Amino acid sequence: MLVAGIDEAGRGPAIGPLVVASAVVEKRNEEELIALGVKDSKILSKVQRQKIFRKLKRILHDFRVVKISPKELDELMIRKSLNEIEAIKIAEMLNSLEKKPEAVVVDSPDFYADNFSKRILKYLTFKPVIIAEHKADSNHPVVSAASIIAKIHRDREIEILEKKHGRIGSGYVHDPITQQFLKKWIDNNGKLPSFARKMWYSNQKMLDEKFQKSLSGWYEE
Repeated sequence: MLVAGIDEAGRGPAIGPLVVASAVVEKRNEEELIALGVKDSKILSKVQRQKIFRKLKRILHDFRVVKISPKELDELMIRKSLNEIEAIKIAEMLNSLEKKPEAVVVDSPDFYADNFSKRILKYLTFKPVIIAEHKADSNHPVVSAASIIAKIHRDREIEILEKKHGRIGSGYVHDPITQQFLKKWIDNNGKLPSFARKMWYSNQKMLDEKFQKSLSGWYEE
């Protein structure tokens, strides 16, 4: 019996992609994931995540990664909620698997956790049992594995951006390095970078503050 775990990294940042990952394992091999030390990626160091990921690939039956760029997110969010977008991408990822899992466990972003399973089922070409839970990345090893995969791939995307543009931090708006990077970019260019999310309130607020400051200086003259 195949079980798929689903989780994401980068749902809320101001910069960079939203990355969704699936980890597929034979049910009988789940104990090996526990022995490997899989946990919610947020409580593991970067070195720990990378070490586990190298070994994960020998245990998993399959895994998939979907990266949703800021541009695509901005375009989709005109018509759909973030939860719906994530459900669509999860379904596309599961539909792409050569051998389909009988069960899917997913970390649910919906307030009512089970609503997320209904969202995903609308877009699937097969009918697995879907268990959508809050904190599934802490409670289910296969979801922890997906959490690690998603986090590693998002970190790689941030590293690529930093090689080209300098330090941008984690990409989350609460990160002072990210805040400083965005403010400097807006000061120099009068707009957000292409790899920042335009539909995000925090980013629009920075733009508005820049615009208001410019207007204020013009009136004072």
